[in-house]
Amino acid sequence: MNVAFAIASVVLKELCRRKDFYVLFVLTALITVLLGSVSFFDDRSVARYLKEICLLLIWISSIVIGIMSAARQIPTERENRKIFPLLAKPVTRGQLILGKFLGCWVAAGLALLVFYGFFAIIAGTREQEWPWLTFLQAAGLHWIFLAVTIGLALFGSIIFAAPSSNATICFVVVGTILILGRHLNTVALQQSEPLSTLLYIVYYLIPHLEFFDLRELVVHNAAPRPWAVWSVACVYGLCYATLFLWSAWMAFRRKSLS
Repeated sequence: MNVAFAIASVVLKELCRRKDFYVLFVLTALITVLLGSVSFFDDRSVARYLKEICLLLIWISSIVIGIMSAARQIPTERENRKIFPLLAKPVTRGQLILGKFLGCWVAAGLALLVFYGFFAIIAGTREQEWPWLTFLQAAGLHWIFLAVTIGLALFGSIIFAAPSSNATICFVVVGTILILGRHLNTVALQQSEPLSTLLYIVYYLIPHLEFFDLRELVVHNAAPRPWAVWSVACVYGLCYATLFLWSAWMAFRRKSLS
């Protein structure tokens, strides 16, 4: 694990030096401007609408940063030919995959910490409500969601040659699951066989990423979910992240680097 942590620290430092990582600060400023507009309206629904926009920006930004940072890790190492001396050392391919994952995931977690911390302070100052437990649950499940997407992007980086094609496919898959995944069982009821059975199989096999979206609770300052339910969702997400990492390791073991 020490080797994986060392690789993760290098990845984290590299991501902090990249320009796209500092998109966080631009979007944080945008959140400030949007929430600052609340003072010009007396309608609480307007404030909630602005909070919804801000949270949507946080989700889009985190997905872009998570997928793009993970998708280019292995291909960049191969392009720069740094992977050969790295694997020549006592570093296994599994440790490399785990280190890359941890580095990207920790970087994404730091990004979420900045976003949600700043968002909670500004929203709480304007509305005089401080649902810290709800914010904590939302940020925590959001981080688990990013573990799944980063694991998926790392697996794709082994399968697909170009980071751009891998990132595009990951964006399409994640976006489709978030928007349509929850409705597949309803669609399956309206189809004839064998399409109905096929849709049901897909419905139960895909990671239901919508489970990690607690934006509605944050927007309406609702009470947090029961911690037992929240914990089950975390375990559910970590299982899928582990599955993607294991798949990436198995594919990487069989892949020629020449």
